Amino acid sequence: MIGLPHYLMIGAALFGIGAFGALTRRNAIAVLLSVELMLNAANLNFLAFWRYLDPSAMEAHVFVLIGLTVAAAEAALGLAIVLNVYREFGTVNLDEISELRG
Repeated sequence: MIGLPHYLMIGAALFGIGAFGALTRRNAIAVLLSVELMLNAANLNFLAFWRYLDPSAMEAHVFVLIGLTVAAAEAALGLAIVLNVYREFGTVNLDEISELRG
């Protein structure tokens, strides 16, 4: 039977993969996807705890909906920023954009 530790291990693995991708990638779109992966890992943990600790409460659904809303807004804003950076500098490689560094 699949229990709470299985879901938590999957969530931790997804979060670890997302953190590794966000720290090692140089492409802005890949970093954005890695951050999305970390947000979805947090949502998976919310639902896992809700399912195994108190399935009659609806608070976890609210948190997950807020998390999905934040993830969608972050993706839209992040892609808009990436498009503007590409228009200005002609690349989405974060190492080549030295003018943005203060």
